[in-house]
Amino acid sequence: MQSTLLYHALRIGKDIFCGVCWYNYSGEIMKKDVVIIGAGAAGLMCALTSGQRKRSVLVLEHTGKIANKVRISGGGRCNFSNLSMSSGYYVSRNSHFCKSALARFTPHDFILMMEKHGIRYYEKEKGQLFCKGSSGELIRMFQKECSDAGVDIFTGCRIDAIRKEGCFIVTTNLGTVESSSLVIATGGLSYPKLGATDSGIRIATQFGLKVTMLKPALVPLTLGKEDLKNLGELSGLSLDTTVSCNKTLSDGKILFTHRGLSGPAILQSSLYWEKGVPLTIDLLPGKDPYSLLVARRDSKMKIENLLSTYLPGRFAKKWCTLSITPKVMNHYTEGELREIAYRLGHWQILPEGTEGYGKAEVTFGGVDTEDLSSRTMETKKVPGLYFIGEVVDVTGHLGGYNLQWAWSSGYAAGLYA
Repeated sequence: MQSTLLYHALRIGKDIFCGVCWYNYSGEIMKKDVVIIGAGAAGLMCALTSGQRKRSVLVLEHTGKIANKVRISGGGRCNFSNLSMSSGYYVSRNSHFCKSALARFTPHDFILMMEKHGIRYYEKEKGQLFCKGSSGELIRMFQKECSDAGVDIFTGCRIDAIRKEGCFIVTTNLGTVESSSLVIATGGLSYPKLGATDSGIRIATQFGLKVTMLKPALVPLTLGKEDLKNLGELSGLSLDTTVSCNKTLSDGKILFTHRGLSGPAILQSSLYWEKGVPLTIDLLPGKDPYSLLVARRDSKMKIENLLSTYLPGRFAKKWCTLSITPKVMNHYTEGELREIAYRLGHWQILPEGTEGYGKAEVTFGGVDTEDLSSRTMETKKVPGLYFIGEVVDVTGHLGGYNLQWAWSSGYAAGLYA
């Protein structure tokens, strides 16, 4: 007796896609060319690319929905890529590793795919690309592309065991499947409420691959009790700044929160922040603080009122109280003005920690790129085993770079799996 497949439709909001349950009455194991674990951005791109090569493809997703992080990206509009694309926007132990995949599938390649489906987009700022509609449009695009390529997607599928006996044998709560290629696209540890787990890291370890240090990234930073006592009343206030962390500059807004600091410049800096490392913040980027102060040196204006011309008033007053001795301008010496100018450009603050994986957009670190082929994403130690997307030690900057890595690495593996 042949194995029997029972197909059922699952409704997710306005989206409908096919999930699959299989019942193996004969004791036979389902056979596929490619099994992909994880139906996120990287996994779906890999699936449709491999399916278009006429490979039989099965995607296994342990949650009830596909593309969970795509759905929430960009506030529901999905910051799907960035026009300013280069390896310099990625952090990895091997800074060259991402080059091959990024060159093979570019932001323009993804845009062509969107245009084929009539999905409109726009550039927000600094090259960041967003859907004009909702991220649901991209999800439906992937559903259609996967369906056309003959890809099967199983949701609610828990992986119980994986072993290799010539081929890969994956045991799940829905049955057992055998494949010649196995692609791990499980993502990182960020957003555990969306179903993120460390399963990809555990699989890598099982097969003897190295894993680099993991930490929450693109994440708000927390402050200690004393700093919160001093700055807590500024919660909700934002500033345009340049933040320096570990010799790396990040331009953009910082936002004071009830727990510490957030905003684009802080999230970006979190990629480079380590425990015990201070942030150095230029409060007047693009300006010469000393010239601004000297121009009003003979004034009877209080310094906090002068700084309120360039900074939010509440912050200017608080900063003056904490960082200098507030006076009227004509009471300062030239030396004191030089010191104040320096402090305005080099305000230091020491974070205590991060808000963790629950608030992190991505996971820093992952499967060591030394164990992977940059051309195919296949492991060097285990033929037929691939790792793609966030589970790999390639972490992009804020602004669509991580989704582009997902598309590009998924495409690269899909050409070979």
